[in-house]
Amino acid sequence: MILPSNPRLRIVAAGLVLALLLAGAALMHFAPGATGSQVMKAGMFSPPREAPGFSLSGSDGSELTLARFRGKAVLLTFGFTHCAAVCPTTLATLAQARSGLGGAAGSVQVIYVTVDPARDSAGHMRSYLAAFDRSFIGATGTPEMLASVRQNYGVTAVKEGSGPDYAMAHTSSIFLIDRAGTLRAVMPYGHPASDFVHDIKLLLA
Repeated sequence: MILPSNPRLRIVAAGLVLALLLAGAALMHFAPGATGSQVMKAGMFSPPREAPGFSLSGSDGSELTLARFRGKAVLLTFGFTHCAAVCPTTLATLAQARSGLGGAAGSVQVIYVTVDPARDSAGHMRSYLAAFDRSFIGATGTPEMLASVRQNYGVTAVKEGSGPDYAMAHTSSIFLIDRAGTLRAVMPYGHPASDFVHDIKLLLA
């Protein structure tokens, strides 16, 4: 596939391609006798596996680990604050989904791992994410630490362009982790908030 020459359009195009690849890699699993509302909208891992752990710097000023959120459903996604379209759309959708959960919203944590540590400090990420939902937590670290996390989740990130306005083409899917820290599914970019609400309720059940 030939991507557009415009760096910002290339982010969108690359994100969609990577999302489709991930959706295909995540094998759909249907439990025997499962019907409509019991099947997740996201591509489910079969069998589910333990979510790879990490220790990064959180935008809330503390060490950020997955173990810290045991007992909650975690929506893990990767992006950068200078993203033109894909990342803001994803974060807005997740904020809408969390709002749609009503009283169950407190049992959900969104973690946003940067693919651009050179520009995304913890403080900058905190301000950026607050515009979507103040409960969202950003994660940053050294390039080596972040590369390790991406590798463990099968996420790619490629720098596009040069100068201060460079972009990052990156995997745009969202990983769904249940209360026990099990990686259950991956949701491709572009799904509506209602699909997340549906799947989160299954994770919390």
